[in-house]
Amino acid sequence: MKNLRAIFLSIMTVSLFIACGDDDTTIIDPPTTPSEASLLLESIRQDGGIPFDADNPALSFTAEQNVFLPSVLGIDFRIDRSVVPAGPTARFPMFQGWETTTNGPRRCYYVITESSDREMARELGVIFAPRMAEAVGSGGEQNATWTDDGRLVFEGSVDFSPKRSLVAGGQDGLLFGFPPAEVNPGAIADAAWSSYVVLPSGIVINAQMVANSTGIHDRIPHPDGNGPEQEDDLNNPNLAADQASVVMQLLDGWQDDKPYYFHIVTDTSDPGPATIELGVFAPRLAELPTFGLFPGGSMLPFSPTANGRTTDTDGFGVQGLNTASLSERQVQDPTNTFPIDPSDERYAPMWDAHITEFTIPEADRPILRSFDQVNELLADGTLIPFRGNINPNPLTNSLSDLLTATGAIINCPVISQPDSSVIGTQIGLPRNQ
Repeated sequence: MKNLRAIFLSIMTVSLFIACGDDDTTIIDPPTTPSEASLLLESIRQDGGIPFDADNPALSFTAEQNVFLPSVLGIDFRIDRSVVPAGPTARFPMFQGWETTTNGPRRCYYVITESSDREMARELGVIFAPRMAEAVGSGGEQNATWTDDGRLVFEGSVDFSPKRSLVAGGQDGLLFGFPPAEVNPGAIADAAWSSYVVLPSGIVINAQMVANSTGIHDRIPHPDGNGPEQEDDLNNPNLAADQASVVMQLLDGWQDDKPYYFHIVTDTSDPGPATIELGVFAPRLAELPTFGLFPGGSMLPFSPTANGRTTDTDGFGVQGLNTASLSERQVQDPTNTFPIDPSDERYAPMWDAHITEFTIPEADRPILRSFDQVNELLADGTLIPFRGNINPNPLTNSLSDLLTATGAIINCPVISQPDSSVIGTQIGLPRNQ
């Protein structure tokens, strides 16, 4: 493999420089597609990390571990919160860049989990998600440029300083806890920010902000827990700028009758799910094409339930936006139901929420484990589309003729769906050293 530093220097030699008023954020002509990946990998080296090497990856994952993101630096598959308060986590390569604020450029840190280009996905060790390209020109994306030292400059920015709070909703028929009575997200993006980022080459990457001088993402757990009083601690060792890596909590889910559909939640278009799932409220995502449609557009439908089971009666756990809304210090995630995994090229990391609502008493509610099951229960009336869904009739959706969309978009890249034999183990280096 060519030396990345040599590639980087050659790009700098041949590029024409266009000053933008700040030496640290000088913009260069867009490099070619392979060189964009090389710039990103070289930045990891400069920041004290070890760049992913597609031809000689540091970690080899087994079929039982079933990791979709080859560049991940380590995963902790322990789920017992009495042992690990944050639950399962993964450690990701972390990139430095610049965000644009009203006060000028501000240094920021982000992770990349998908690319719309197959070769870039291979080089970076991220998921190939070609459907992200449908976002270009929609208004739901943002553009990025390069600085003369190979850093991305984003059009938008994120404020991590707000303190997250949630007040659960009261009783409304068979609904309790959800929808919440009050939500205040722990991070808010400006109108220009989207994690669907279009590079100068036209490639779309899923670049998700995790920290800047205002604080850190709420999904970065503190070693002693993950309570809101610790959420903006820039000294949190799980954020390691000198190692170019960050540790983030994984959420569980169900897909194709299988649990442990581990993913992260980073941004959402609505303040409700942003608060419930500890994400960034990023209103620009609402412009992505097009909720309620599949396989058209740039998103995938998934199915949370509004009033799932709050008590584990058969060993399959609990479930529901209500359970998450009622949980103390957000220690319980909704465990939503998903249709496909990233091995399917119809996959996209932006999920289009199609919420269901049980019509039967809680004691009789099953855990929703697959889209087929959801469709069967919709057909017999056990489930109905949630009364808060904004379109009264399903749009063109090849995964369900009965589900309707809320219009809420959630960015939750899928990291791994391991076999149950892997639960309780660790792989790679799950913690910053």
